[in-house]
Amino acid sequence: MKRLILIICLVLLGVLTAIAVGPMLIDGKGYITVVSGDTAYQTTLLSAVYLLTALFLVLLAVLFVLRGGLRFSLGGWHKLTRASQRRALRNFNKGITAYAIDDYSQAEQLLAKSAQLPQFEQTAYLLAASAADKQDSGSSHYLERVNTDKQFIKNAGLEGVLVKVKIFIGQEQYGKARQLIDTYHKYIGHDARLLALEIDLCLVEQRFSAAIEQLKAARKQKTFNKERLSSWEQKAFTGIFNDTISQADQNALFAYWQKLPKKIQQSEPVLLAYCRVLAENKLNEALTAQLLPVLKKAPSAELLRAFQALPVHQADALIAQVQKQLGKHQQEAKWLSYLGHLACNSEQWQMAERAFNSLLALEPVSYDASDLEALAHVLSKQGKFEQATKILTRRLKM
Repeated sequence: MKRLILIICLVLLGVLTAIAVGPMLIDGKGYITVVSGDTAYQTTLLSAVYLLTALFLVLLAVLFVLRGGLRFSLGGWHKLTRASQRRALRNFNKGITAYAIDDYSQAEQLLAKSAQLPQFEQTAYLLAASAADKQDSGSSHYLERVNTDKQFIKNAGLEGVLVKVKIFIGQEQYGKARQLIDTYHKYIGHDARLLALEIDLCLVEQRFSAAIEQLKAARKQKTFNKERLSSWEQKAFTGIFNDTISQADQNALFAYWQKLPKKIQQSEPVLLAYCRVLAENKLNEALTAQLLPVLKKAPSAELLRAFQALPVHQADALIAQVQKQLGKHQQEAKWLSYLGHLACNSEQWQMAERAFNSLLALEPVSYDASDLEALAHVLSKQGKFEQATKILTRRLKM
């Protein structure tokens, strides 16, 4: 608007100038002659000034009209092209919301539509693949569109690789997952997420030695919590212990255990894995040798609960040690519970019954479902079916 007013003022100024100078030029003898071929055009200087002013005004009018039309055309074109982008953005946002509320079918459709936006393409296809995978509807056509070129990954990050590997593992396409991880193995030491997937894949592939090697790096990462590390350790070492004894013999298993660092031997998940393999293979002397030093100390209630699940067949030495602890801590629930389970596993029914009854008499309540189930088993083995039924009824009410 300001520009239009300025132009009008300039035009008016030009006209007023021409009018003011015109009378001075009328008395003069100034003429302008224009020759074109054999034809000559002659006019006064004043007429030429008026003519040029008129042409200037016409030119301004034409430019104004053209500029307005150009603006309209560009605005319309901009509106048309941006309409598809706005629609894609809406689909992307709706797709994310649908994914968050577990509406995977709707999320897949919306995210696939929104992938036309270059800035959302990779993310949209990754989420669409994940949504399709959660429906078991096939995600390979989305994964093919996710760029895992090395140069692209270097600039954009590993997210595409991570999602692909995770989906491949979930679909049990372990060969594809392994190929992708091996392509980017140099990132494993720098990216905790890829390291986690490598350990998971090694465990699935039963490459336990490789998993144990990767666990060395995982322990240095602050990203993984204690529960996750414990789960990995338990699976990896259970696998390597079983492989060692099945492929060689018990002496090879003992030798492997002795070579482990003391810090690893003292890790509860590793110790439990070793003790379980010993118990399952009825290596009773070796099992007792591992458990006695732990029982002589002050093990946690959680560790004793874990020991309860071991299929101990010869428990006399262990029972004697637990009874010593009970002599010092008569009302301690964890020792009563462990004694009851040890006696139950070794078929010493009366001892087990007494231990469990003492446990049930403690206040506050210190028993759990496994204690009631074991006591019901002990009572039924002694023919006390009515009492066993009452215990099971109490168990069902928990």
